[in-house]
Amino acid sequence: MPHDRDEPVTVTAYEDGPLLVRGPFELRTPDGKPIACDRATVALCRCGHSSVKPFCDGSHKVTGFRAPGGETA
Repeated sequence: MPHDRDEPVTVTAYEDGPLLVRGPFELRTPDGKPIACDRATVALCRCGHSSVKPFCDGSHKVTGFRAPGGETA
């Protein structure tokens, strides 16, 4: 379900896991090209081991990734 463009974007870092992005966001490559995403909420990899980067595939669980959680934006 698409979000209202006036809704705030939130990024939540899950302890030992991905960044969850909610709201009216757009993902882009480093050179500015859009990354196709048809979801209103996505989990982004922050362990660096996902096979579907920039999205999380759960690799953080296997690799023992550790990082604090909390609301970041």
